[in-house]
Amino acid sequence: MIHSDTTLSDFHKIIQTTMGWTNTHLHQFIKDSTFYTPKMPDNFFMDDLNTKDYSKLKVSDLLKKEKDQVVYEYDFGDSWEHNIILEKILEEDSRKYTPICLTGRNNCPPEDCGGVWGYYSLLETLQDPGHEEYENYLEWLGDDFDPKYFNKKEINEALQTTNFGCLDYF
Repeated sequence: MIHSDTTLSDFHKIIQTTMGWTNTHLHQFIKDSTFYTPKMPDNFFMDDLNTKDYSKLKVSDLLKKEKDQVVYEYDFGDSWEHNIILEKILEEDSRKYTPICLTGRNNCPPEDCGGVWGYYSLLETLQDPGHEEYENYLEWLGDDFDPKYFNKKEINEALQTTNFGCLDYF
């Protein structure tokens, strides 16, 4: 749950924290064949590619009524795409508001695992200690990676910190 006047750059940070990612890849929001992204220095082709700088845009600029949708894409190599749907518009609350994770399930795929198919392969390998890549994956992920892990309390605590708990690379 987020406030409607959340900027798209802050919404990106909220998603990063909620997913457990590190904000080390490019991202964009896609709505009606338009790509909304932070303006990158020396990107002279931004307007030619139907891409708009989102620095002054809010979530409510793209999601105006219930059931409106936008796609959030992160890491153009792995191409993680999330369909975001405005489920409900709540009455305005004058109290200070921080985003809240209402529910979730399972750990997010780790950065740079190769997209959906790479993640499925990783999960398969972790089930087979005899697999030739098993030890490499454990070394990369650490012994404590649990694909079933999810802690809503940890996420909500992080969302209350500076940058919503997100590292500030982009």
